[in-house]
Amino acid sequence: MITELNIQIEELIDSGAKDFEIAKVFKTYYRKYVDSIDTTLETTGGKDFFIKHTKHTDKFLVALYKFILRKYFGSYQPMSTSIPISLIALGSYGREQLCIYSDIDIMLLYEEIPGYNLKSIMEEFITLAWDCGLKLGSRVHEVKDIKDAVKEDITIKSSILESRMIYGSKILWFRYENALKSIRLTKQKEFILEKLEEHKQRLLKYPLIMEPNIKDGYGGVREANMLYWVSNVLYGIKNTRELIGIHYTEDEYRKYRQSLEYIFQVRNALHNVARKKQDQVTFDILPELASKLGFKNKPRYTKERQCMSKLMTCLHNIHSFTATMVKKFTRVAMFEAKNIPELRKVRYKKNQYIIDNTIFRSFNEKPTALNNLLKELIELPDSVERFDRSYIYHASKSKLPTSYNKELKKNMKALLSKPNLHPVIKLIYNAGLFDYLIPQAKLIMDQPQFDGYHKHPVDVHSINTLKFSKYIDNEHIKEVFDGLSEEKKIIVRLVALFHDIGKGRKEDHHIIGEKLFKEMLKSFDFDEELIKIGARLVRYHNMMSYMATHDDIYSEKTILSFTGLVKTKETMQMLYVVTYCDISAVGKNIFNSSTASLLKQLYMNSLPAFENEELLNEGKRRVAKIDTIKKLKKYKESPNILKKKINYISSNQIFLRLKADDILNIAKIAYETDTYKYKITNEQQLTIRIIRKTPLNLGYLLGKLESLNLATMDIYKLFDDKKAFYITFTEKVDEDEIFYIRKIIDDSFDMNKKVPLKAPIIKKENVTVDCNHTMYLASMQIRAKDQKGLFAYIAKIFDDFNVEIESAKLHTLKGYARDLFLIEKNGNFCSNQDEIVNLICANDTEDKKGK
Repeated sequence: MITELNIQIEELIDSGAKDFEIAKVFKTYYRKYVDSIDTTLETTGGKDFFIKHTKHTDKFLVALYKFILRKYFGSYQPMSTSIPISLIALGSYGREQLCIYSDIDIMLLYEEIPGYNLKSIMEEFITLAWDCGLKLGSRVHEVKDIKDAVKEDITIKSSILESRMIYGSKILWFRYENALKSIRLTKQKEFILEKLEEHKQRLLKYPLIMEPNIKDGYGGVREANMLYWVSNVLYGIKNTRELIGIHYTEDEYRKYRQSLEYIFQVRNALHNVARKKQDQVTFDILPELASKLGFKNKPRYTKERQCMSKLMTCLHNIHSFTATMVKKFTRVAMFEAKNIPELRKVRYKKNQYIIDNTIFRSFNEKPTALNNLLKELIELPDSVERFDRSYIYHASKSKLPTSYNKELKKNMKALLSKPNLHPVIKLIYNAGLFDYLIPQAKLIMDQPQFDGYHKHPVDVHSINTLKFSKYIDNEHIKEVFDGLSEEKKIIVRLVALFHDIGKGRKEDHHIIGEKLFKEMLKSFDFDEELIKIGARLVRYHNMMSYMATHDDIYSEKTILSFTGLVKTKETMQMLYVVTYCDISAVGKNIFNSSTASLLKQLYMNSLPAFENEELLNEGKRRVAKIDTIKKLKKYKESPNILKKKINYISSNQIFLRLKADDILNIAKIAYETDTYKYKITNEQQLTIRIIRKTPLNLGYLLGKLESLNLATMDIYKLFDDKKAFYITFTEKVDEDEIFYIRKIIDDSFDMNKKVPLKAPIIKKENVTVDCNHTMYLASMQIRAKDQKGLFAYIAKIFDDFNVEIESAKLHTLKGYARDLFLIEKNGNFCSNQDEIVNLICANDTEDKKGK
């Protein structure tokens, strides 16, 4: 193809064609080439494609350059090596790892010689390349300035370490290579420290998640680059293969390169599917990506699951190998003899050192038997929180026994019983020993989760869940955990680690997980009673969070259902801790103040059930709360008429949900309110508290605030036609927005105010009405796609029917809203429920027609 292009260009030049005509031919050729890549990828992937694509790009750039030279010199063009310009490939292009839509990084290296119009030649070459559609990242340097250019920016040094000559003056290239040798040996330690910090920050920005970045993230191409940069600077090698037999074995390197080859294939296919530079494997692109890579659906696993699972495995392999070897190489470079006396002070055992709660050891130690490693881990002080890469590498070399013998099981039980379990488990996982030591967990390894909720694969999420059992930052939950016996704490940690052990199978992971947990702990000879408790917790590990966010946690029916599952008070306490750990491990801020409040309230509401179920009776709870109010000093000092008003409060829910002191304060404010009063707090989240006698246009209020995500809303009917509204949002707002919120609240007491509300899409089958929720309340549960103004629209319909909302619980998960409304039985809801549901689901029929 390039030959045909060159012939065509020659003919155009000979015929005296204009520059723009020739540029158009180049551009058309390059577009056709890009369009043909899809066919090429069907037979060639990974490194093979990179090399073909790189060579083709080389030839195209050379053709452009030759055209420019022909234009400038005509029939008197000298040999290319006589013109003091060299085209040099940099970065991924220099490594021959050029992806389809990656930037083409080149350097135009020159030497200023009188008699040549070099700068015009180089400028016109770059302009023509851009005009042809090449994403050119170009540098222009004179050879004598190259050493100074490197000093300006670490990125330049990284890039030129991967230089490769494309075309031009060989004399200039040889001089450049000599400069590179000098650059490589200059300030090695400073360069390595900067690259290590840069790499650390990149991994913090792009950790291993369910939509991984395969270029800059964990286990991605940049990690492989890091290995090359360090190897090149320290050992002067051109290919990491040169270190086989010196720093790593053939098998270690082969595993790494096979994983990197798959990442290359994924990256090529990803660019091809997206038709642009795309380095994140997103859920929406995964189906087509999996097909491009040759995966097909199987009875047990979909093509997407197979593709992502293999990707996760390869990312782990690359990260493990590169992180270990980079640490091994840089440790030698960073060594300073003057530190030996300090090292002796922190020596733990022979060749082992504990510094800042991290344990180090020699990279050169001979492998030990696995049982010996476990014994060593059992004896480690609890102060050890991290294992250095040297320790992980040593553990990965452990000699495995021929069978899973009694001694191994005994050691594993002791290890799993350690209070400081998380760092040890992470070591075992990073060393590749996890599925051998715990065979029941084999299928959760690199198991993706496509539920839109979990951000990590199952194994990573499980280890993170264990981590939160050690670092509990919620005071109440920590107090509950600290109050458990040591045996129960062990079970909490193990349930946190293995709560998802049943995933990766066709059956419900709760049921399978319960069986596997029993089987595993029995094999390690744990106490039978503790195994039963742990297995029950695995079976119902997400039940507490589900009930807290979906059900009426003040309902006697809900509480009895929950306590019936957990059986005992202590099991509930353990589940409370596991629930915290599980939610916290999903991601930052997932366990927020709203979730914490709901879980705590369910926990507190359930405690009386283990003493006397009659204490759950709503009437008795109301009387008990009024008795508590009467004991308050502020109550005794209140006017007699206010004391009587408290007895007349209509809402039972206020006595079930709020503390005695809060109820008294609300009653006092209501007593003193003639029209309305409100208070706005904006600390961790925005909360609006309104007490009114004047009717409130709730549909208008919520409609105007629809840009904010509503978390909960409680409405309490008080006395003398007065009501209290507690409206909580999921986050705080900017302080300068408070003024506008006040204006909206004031306007909401005008019942003539209207706000246009779009009817949301809610399907009738996702609306459940229960007119016998309690003696005084009906309930309505709605599940729908999360949509702006959803609750405001429903509130407007309730307003039209004079339906009194007692409380609303709003919860969004995986892009779906799950809302629970408790509604006062005043004759306006249940008698009109069909009409109300039809109005709420007005878009259901339209949606079906559209389909």
